[in-house]
Amino acid sequence: MADACNGVDTGFVALGYAKVALLGVVQGITELMPISSSAHMRIVPAVLGWQDPGAAFSAAMQLAALFAVVSYFWSDVAGLAGGSLSAVAKGRFSDPKFRLSLWIVLATIPLVAAGVALAPILNACNSPLRSIPAIGVACLVMAALLALAEVGARHSRTVTKAGLIDALLVGLAQVGSLIPGVSRSGSTLTAALALGFKREEAARFSFLLGIPAIAGAGLKELWELHKVHLGSHGWSVLGVGIAVGAVSAFVTIWALMRILERVSAWPFVAYRALLGVALLAGAASGWLH
Repeated sequence: MADACNGVDTGFVALGYAKVALLGVVQGITELMPISSSAHMRIVPAVLGWQDPGAAFSAAMQLAALFAVVSYFWSDVAGLAGGSLSAVAKGRFSDPKFRLSLWIVLATIPLVAAGVALAPILNACNSPLRSIPAIGVACLVMAALLALAEVGARHSRTVTKAGLIDALLVGLAQVGSLIPGVSRSGSTLTAALALGFKREEAARFSFLLGIPAIAGAGLKELWELHKVHLGSHGWSVLGVGIAVGAVSAFVTIWALMRILERVSAWPFVAYRALLGVALLAGAASGWLH
């Protein structure tokens, strides 16, 4: 590796601009599709013979997803923020927008607590959670859970009908995203579908609820990289990845919403299942390591 870990894997710096730009496209697509960005950040470099860019890269790249989500759902985000501030100023704490905003914040607490507890393992060089077999198993488990949610879902509820329990349950599901291969969007979409939300509304709820988590993870990782004195070259490489990732993430949201509106979540179930099998087979044969 070109950079010492010092507890934080900065392997992405050695990859350079072109490779990180390609990974930015992959990250932007897979971060918001329910197929796990962390899994693909391990798979693509492994297949191409590149070194692992590291968990720090995947976390910092969530800022690209943040830009895309806020831009795409700007009317929702602005409405919740403005409505909440207005409700607080007028003392109307029963206002639906204020309550939904509060629930989103409360639903983020489990992820924050778990992230702090697992940070030493998640961000360590050669973390066992980032091994190919572990990611393969996670992909298969999530494929099964998403399939069960799709089979049993009522597809009848909207975000405006979401309650505190809904937010907390989806927030708890979000904790699973700390495990590479699970996927934040995959775990929250699965939970929202299981709670009876329409497919496109489940995705919308997933994205809105994930804004604090995505922002927190990205900003925290920038601070961690600052603390290990990432050089100017490293920051510029990361900047290229984030910029490219933001564009691909925005396009991805548009595509995901169309797929969920017109088809179903089954294409993602099939993809995750095939990916999990391929990863386990590749690890067992020694092709992926």
